[in-house]
Amino acid sequence: MGMAQQHVPIHRRCLTAAAATLVLTIAACTAGDTGDGNGGTSPAAGPASPTTVAGAPAVAGNVLPGEHVHALSRNPADGDVYLATHEGLYRMAPGAAPARVGPVIDLMGFTVAGPNHFYASGHPGENTDLPDPVGLIESTDGGRSWVPLSRQGRSDFHTLATSSAGIVGYDGETLAVTSDGRTWQTLTAPVTPHAAAAFPDGATVLLTSPSGLARSSDGGRTWTQIATPILPQLTAFADTRHAAAVSPDGRVATSNDAGATWQTRGSIEGEPHAISAAATPSGAEILAVGENRLQRSVDDGATFTPYQP
Repeated sequence: MGMAQQHVPIHRRCLTAAAATLVLTIAACTAGDTGDGNGGTSPAAGPASPTTVAGAPAVAGNVLPGEHVHALSRNPADGDVYLATHEGLYRMAPGAAPARVGPVIDLMGFTVAGPNHFYASGHPGENTDLPDPVGLIESTDGGRSWVPLSRQGRSDFHTLATSSAGIVGYDGETLAVTSDGRTWQTLTAPVTPHAAAAFPDGATVLLTSPSGLARSSDGGRTWTQIATPILPQLTAFADTRHAAAVSPDGRVATSNDAGATWQTRGSIEGEPHAISAAATPSGAEILAVGENRLQRSVDDGATFTPYQP
């Protein structure tokens, strides 16, 4: 694909599959209205350098900081994999165990907007001076510190995606978009969202749901339901045209036309927790967390192997 690397992660909530029926169990979230709402205070800045995780379990050649990875993405600033977890943000640098970056925040929603530029949501952890939930927060230093933007004490966005039209978020009650991080506009979709995906340089937004995939080509203003060979649980963009999706049983499909049509590929091991995709000169890299391990494909999702940092 030969494009500059940008990455958009996707997030997971509790989900089970039975036969052909997908049932989503979504934790209750506080939503309120979608108007401007700041409030809260800036969290304490993280350490100047990441903190290594002691005793993190090694699984099949890679190390994960616990069992609750909600999202992952490569940071365009350094090319390393960043994991959004219950215990905060972790960086997986080559040849090193995962190291926590910044304060302890249960990062339920997480999206990369550019080099060292992240948006997130969730719940504050120990010594983190933020309301619960944290609403929409922003980091421009690779996750070392976070600044509250809006919806503090009101919204826990379990899924966030960055598109050219703005940040799309769903907090369990309301799907909305913000172009400035502070004022939100409600969106009306034909499905109840589970996870959202977009690419920072594109206007296409994808929503997974129990009733299938919904697609918008105008930043969420209008939607079309898309036929897919699998029922996507999570999806991610590698660039403005190439996307990947994974079903609750680990089957993978890819798209070369921004999610309009899909082709079945291979499978990951285990129930998917998170997925991301990135454009490389030789094709799409797909990263997925399943079976408490990080798995990687460099052949457009045909095969997956344990990730080696």
